[in-house]
Order: sequence, then C-alpha cells, then structure tokens
Amino acid sequence: MAESDRTGGILTIDLGAVAANWRLLRDRAAPAECAAVVKADAYGLGMAEVAPALAAAGCRVFFVATLDEGIRLRSVLSARATGAEFPPPAAPTIFLLNGAPRGYEAELLQYGLIPVLNGLADVAAWGLLASMLGATLPAALQIDTGMSRLGLPPDELALLDGEPQRLEGTGVILLMSHLACADDPAHELNRRQLDAFSAARRSWPGVAGSLAASSGLFLGPDWCCEMVRPGAALYGVGPVPGSENPMRPVVRLTARVLQVRQIDSGAAVGYGATYRAGAPAVIATAAVGYADGYLRALGNRGAGCLGGHRVPLVGRVSMDLITFDVTEVPSELVHPGAEIELIGAASDVDAVATAAGTIGYEILTSLGKRYSRTYLSAQT
Repeated sequence: MAESDRTGGILTIDLGAVAANWRLLRDRAAPAECAAVVKADAYGLGMAEVAPALAAAGCRVFFVATLDEGIRLRSVLSARATGAEFPPPAAPTIFLLNGAPRGYEAELLQYGLIPVLNGLADVAAWGLLASMLGATLPAALQIDTGMSRLGLPPDELALLDGEPQRLEGTGVILLMSHLACADDPAHELNRRQLDAFSAARRSWPGVAGSLAASSGLFLGPDWCCEMVRPGAALYGVGPVPGSENPMRPVVRLTARVLQVRQIDSGAAVGYGATYRAGAPAVIATAAVGYADGYLRALGNRGAGCLGGHRVPLVGRVSMDLITFDVTEVPSELVHPGAEIELIGAASDVDAVATAAGTIGYEILTSLGKRYSRTYLSAQT
C-alpha cells in the first residue's frame, strides 16, 4: 500500500516551480546576487528537498534563522554536493539571521556558518572568538533602519563608527537591514529605510549590501543593492498583495473524503453547532484538521474544490476533520476516497490565507507532518 493511501491528506510540492521562481527573482534583481531563505524547514516545505533544488538552479547563498537550521542545511548541501548529479561545487555560503547563540560560536566555525551580528554584544562575542583564534572571522552586520527589531540601532551604530576597534578580528562581508512595509509599495517607510541604509553604508565602502527580501525586491533596483534574499516568493506566495502574482504555484494540498451523508434542513454540523443547513444537504467529511496545520480560523470561511466544483467548508475545523457542503457536486464524484483540493489552482496559498485572516507565510509554515508528501522533481 502506498503511503498516500494511508494518510488523510496529500501535499504535493513542485521543486521545479521553486527553482523557476528563484530564477525569475534572480533575473529581476540582476546584477544583484539572489540568495534564498530556507529557514523554518524551507517555510514548511522541506529543507532537505528544497535547498538542493535551489543549489542545482544556481543559488550559492542561503539564509536560515537558527544554529540548528544552519547545521542541518550544511549537512543537506554537503550531501548534495557529493552526489553524482553534478561536479561538487564550492561550498555554498550560509548566514544565520539570529546570529550565534552565546556559548556556541565555535559551532559556527565547525560547520562553516556565518553569523548576522545584530548588536554590540554580538560584535563583542564574535570578536572575542576571533581574538582567541588569532584570526579574522567573516560576519554580516545588521542595521536597524526603522523596524525596531533586530539590528544595531543608530546609537550603537554611531558607537561602532567612533570605535572601530570593536570590530577587530571581524571581517564584515555583508551589511544588511530589513524592510518593515515592503508589501505596501506606497508606504513612506520604504524610502526612509532605504535612505537610512544608504547613509549607513557610507561608513562601509566596498562591503556588499542587502536590504530587500521577497516584497522589497519588487520596489525597484535601488532596494536590491548587491544582494536580495527572497523567502516566501520562492514558495509561491505573492510578493505584492493586491497585484497579479508572478510566481509559479509550488504547493497543492488535498484531503481524502472519509464519509458522505445527507442531512435535513436545520441540522447542525460540527462542534458548537456553528453551521445549520438551510435546506437538505450532502456533507462530506475529510481527514484533515488543525492538527495538520489547516487553520481553525477557516471554519465556515474556507472552501475546497471537488471535481472542478467549489465546495464551502461548513462548521468548525476540528483536530482531525473538516466538513464540506457537496450538495451541488454530481453524486458520482462524491464518495469515500475522493480528494478535495484545499490548496491548488482553484484556491492558492494567498487565497487560503485571506480566508483565514492571515498571510501565506503562516499557511505554508503551518503545514503539518501527517500529510503524505510528494515532491515533483526540479528536473521535470
């Protein structure tokens, strides 16, 4: 019996689409280098499969969030590099967005990982390790240009400018910041952050800059600098909300129907009786729920597609089950074992996110481990 026959949901991930999306972004950002963000297990889609597909497409720079992610990615890319598909390339560059955890700086050297230094304490810790080793260690330096999250705020940056000895032993190879409102091209903070970043870069002549992620890449060439670092757009999420999505869809999710029943007018469906049929109806119960990452917020708001017919989700999303009104679907298509498409051509990741009141990022990173996963080769 195939694994897909044993599970309630089937998640299909198109690695060819991931590679095509990276190439589209690479070409749009040129001459800037196009990196790839594969944190959170490649946004829930599987780092072990996604990262090699990106490397094969030509990506040489990767970003992850944590040390454990970096160690795993190095292992994944090293395994890929020693395979027979193509000659082993030079080791890809891996940056850690959250920096080096205190006390674990040596592990970054062991696995060839480069920290993003987000404050003076990070600078001091990395410099201490460099001093102990008598070496110059590469690092990225992040500047807070208006997001008030990670990065050196203006006072710390001024202190660093006035006391360059704090960076002794640290070879800054990338200066970066992060845009707060890039998904709103008209927001005035985009220009303010670019101006602040450009001003800061004057103290770092010759050092590459990176400001734009998925949405920022579409603000224009000024924001692309020397490197862009897209994440969600690689996986099919629209980079500019409200505009036509130029990215190829990457995921398709289907749920297997377990049972079909007819109910009378006025009958309740699901926990809390939040839905009552206004007329006699046919209800299909499918084997996916919030334990699979199908968000509870989609109750009475989501929809699926069965045999080309839109079917509304009725009632609450429960842990393992969801229910659809399939009254209007031809009876020969409605039976146990039929598959209802939850994410796909009729309702992409962004549409599902809108129905749930969230963003495509959360939809992707919530996808659970109980699905049977099928990967379409990047070579097809």
